[in-house]
Amino acid sequence: MRDRVRINSVVLLSDNWGVLKKTMLDYRNSKGEWEPQVRETYDRGDGATVLPFDPERGTVLLVRQFRFPAYVEGHDDLLLEACAGLLDADDPETCARREAEEELGYRLRDLKLVMMPFMSPGSVTEKLAFFTAHYSAADRVSAGGGHVGEGEDIEVVEMPLDEAYRSCLDGRIVDAKTIILVQHLMLTEGLGRK
Repeated sequence: MRDRVRINSVVLLSDNWGVLKKTMLDYRNSKGEWEPQVRETYDRGDGATVLPFDPERGTVLLVRQFRFPAYVEGHDDLLLEACAGLLDADDPETCARREAEEELGYRLRDLKLVMMPFMSPGSVTEKLAFFTAHYSAADRVSAGGGHVGEGEDIEVVEMPLDEAYRSCLDGRIVDAKTIILVQHLMLTEGLGRK
């Protein structure tokens, strides 16, 4: 692709919670013709998400929290989702473990990297590392709930994997990362359960 993209200029539009840039570029299309394009990219950093699964009881751990962008788009409820966070200076597995302890109150074992997709590549630079992990009641180290100083007000929710899957279908779970992880667990863990 490097021989198909020429960056002409980059303008910083915002540098608050994330970095928003406007880029003017020339792109050589599939016909070999150069065409001018203008694109905005939002960079908030990469992250990690994890959906813990208790294979003995067939349950998963989720978080319920307020998400302002969903609210302004008409979602008039808290979001039920897999715990997640920005990498900051950590590698993805360290981040997933940290977020699980902070948000869920569990020290996880057997983390498995499932995938690392771009979440919204039309405008957002973020790649998200998706993990699953096993847990049991013995892995609980705190009540969870996140960091109050970071504006986090998180409820820990434990539910059967089957119910989480139904929640994806009936609209109780509308968060894409969570839907992907629940479907993955249904394929790898849930369908073979008695």
